[in-house]
Amino acid sequence: MKNNMRIGFVGLTHLGLVSSICAAEKGFNLVCYDSKTNLIEMLNNFDLPIEEPGLIQLLKKNKKLIKFTSNFNDLKDLDIIYVAPDIPTDQDGFSDLHEIRAYLSDLKKIDSKDKIIVVLSQVPPGFTREFSSDFNNLYYQVETLVFGSAVERSLYPERFILGLKDSRKKIMKKFELFLDAYKCPLISMRYESAELAKISINMFLVSSVTTSNLIAELCEKIGANFSEIIPALQLDKRIGKFAYLAPGLGISGGNLERDLTTFINFSKDNKSDCETVKSWQANSQHRKEWPYMIIKENILSVISQPRILILGLSYKPNTHSIKNSPTIKLLEKLTVCTKYIFDPIIKSYDGSDTVMLDSIDNESFDYDVLVIMNQSDEFKTIDHSKLKSITYFIDPFRVLDDEKLPVNSKVFHLGS
Repeated sequence: MKNNMRIGFVGLTHLGLVSSICAAEKGFNLVCYDSKTNLIEMLNNFDLPIEEPGLIQLLKKNKKLIKFTSNFNDLKDLDIIYVAPDIPTDQDGFSDLHEIRAYLSDLKKIDSKDKIIVVLSQVPPGFTREFSSDFNNLYYQVETLVFGSAVERSLYPERFILGLKDSRKKIMKKFELFLDAYKCPLISMRYESAELAKISINMFLVSSVTTSNLIAELCEKIGANFSEIIPALQLDKRIGKFAYLAPGLGISGGNLERDLTTFINFSKDNKSDCETVKSWQANSQHRKEWPYMIIKENILSVISQPRILILGLSYKPNTHSIKNSPTIKLLEKLTVCTKYIFDPIIKSYDGSDTVMLDSIDNESFDYDVLVIMNQSDEFKTIDHSKLKSITYFIDPFRVLDDEKLPVNSKVFHLGS
């Protein structure tokens, strides 16, 4: 029955594209719909608008199982339809739900007794139940993709979390068959619990990130080294070796910020406490200032107009996303510097006072300051012998080998 099932994905941004192409890798026939005809033409020519390691290879391998279309009628005869557009957020983390509402409104016209509709996009608690009377079989499924490792997480999920109208009801057999292909545990609950589960996961992640940042900042002030503390935390069973203990430059990407904003808004509406979550937001903004404060306090007082090379525009490696990127914030603040920037994936930036480099392969590195804003593999392989003219290295994530840097240079890391 597996090979006869036809699965649909509506909304071909990051979530929809990764999830659908990975479903084809599991052996299912896919119909992937988006109303943008230019996007469909790009996809049919293997031109992906997103960057994820291994995704283009999977698409080419499974192209015969995937139909990209902008014809809405192609969705009529499918068994399961995932509604999966990325939910855009503004700078404060507020979600724009107009597109997904429009998709669900259109899908009502082709619903049938046997068709299964699954909301995969991240939506606030209560959203799915709004549409439960419009569809015969409506589910909410928690997505847990991560920019830069989305393919692996989509192919090999830790578990599936499903929201049902009534958590006591059994999941339809066709849907179980599809999910069984991923060979992972399945947890089912009511819509609202599943919607809040996604937010809960991200809040625990944010709490780890923020705690790591708080400790790392104190380390910088008192001469301790957070990288030396991490092994002690990982050997504590209450925290564990898989805990997220890497200090960073605040929270970026949009997804975590959205969940904090959603939790705060629901807390306000229901008169529950959210002051701790507000402090996480404040700490995130504070830590985004770290690179600039290092430059302001240690460099601008010595060099009035330093030449600065910044490596990494995206907020993390292996992604095209610059949503709330600390690099953008840094570029905006460096008003008295000559700024150069390179990113392995992003090739354009509209800052009029910033020079975007096409490559660093033949770069002479004739700069006063080198700032490394993410851990892209290309930065890890820089020939350190070329860095002799640089005096200041701002390397928050310890990408470079300190032992190979110029003897009299000054190096700054997060947490030490």
